Amino acid sequence: MTIRAASPADLPRLQEIERAAGEPFRALGMPGIADDEPPPLATLEHHRRAGLAWVYALPDDTPVAYLIADRIDGSLHIEQVSVHPSHARQGLGRLLIDHAAHHARTEDTPALTLTTFTEVPWNAPYYTRLGFTPIPEPHLTPALREIRAREAAAGLDRWPRVAMRRGV
Repeated sequence: MTIRAASPADLPRLQEIERAAGEPFRALGMPGIADDEPPPLATLEHHRRAGLAWVYALPDDTPVAYLIADRIDGSLHIEQVSVHPSHARQGLGRLLIDHAAHHARTEDTPALTLTTFTEVPWNAPYYTRLGFTPIPEPHLTPALREIRAREAAAGLDRWPRVAMRRGV
């Protein structure tokens, strides 16, 4: 198994992973998240072309997890990290995040950021275990404020959310 850059052929598979990874939210009473559409192929292609889309692939080269990121306000922002439930709890998300941190270091980027749900066990509590800390609202960068505003407009604030940061 390996982490590698996403290829154009991988992008529909990333959407499948995202749909499957959303299903566990249904059991938490978050059907809107479970039913949310994955990123469009054009969005995934944008991240891929920017060199900010990685997959964790099986020996047969089938992706089972992925991470996409953006460069914002001097940090590498994790836009999405998803693991297919059939491969959950194997540390694949952590490996992808560590890979993104390594990439950030090669670009002299000091930190990773993300936004996430505070009360979903595999969200903020998980990221805290990986070294992320909440960013207090007054300390959000302009781009993180914009991301949070878009999330609120999309209805994600029906459940508590937080922006988090981790040095690389």
